[in-house]
Amino acid sequence: MPKTFFITTAIDYTNSPPHIGHAYEKVLADVIARYRRLKGDDVFFLTGVDQHGQKFSNPPRKRVYLQPSSSRRSRRSFVHLWKNLDVRYDEWAETTSERHKKVVQGILQRLFDAGQIYKDKQAGHYSIRQEQFLTDKERGPDGDLA
Repeated sequence: MPKTFFITTAIDYTNSPPHIGHAYEKVLADVIARYRRLKGDDVFFLTGVDQHGQKFSNPPRKRVYLQPSSSRRSRRSFVHLWKNLDVRYDEWAETTSERHKKVVQGILQRLFDAGQIYKDKQAGHYSIRQEQFLTDKERGPDGDLA
């Protein structure tokens, strides 16, 4: 009996071109997906790009990466690389797509209705690069990760 197997990768930021780390992750996920298909499993492989977040609104990058043409150009560089590497994903996700926005809004509304989203305060040192709050021990001299 075939098993259902779902594999996804990180969705890559389009604020810089793809690099060997992106390629490694996608090729590895593709190898796993192909292996599972050979075993007869029903496989769904998802990948994509993220065009949101503070990494895009950070002033040094704002001038270059918030321009729609730059985001489209960067997105194409990722798609082109996966095609050249013969990475065969089943679905492509983009955080700027209407489908993505609608799904996220629905999930957030359900969480809000269930009382799982609420206003509160968070204090500490926030790393835009790592997208997380850091403890004093984790902070380096530049205020980001040591």
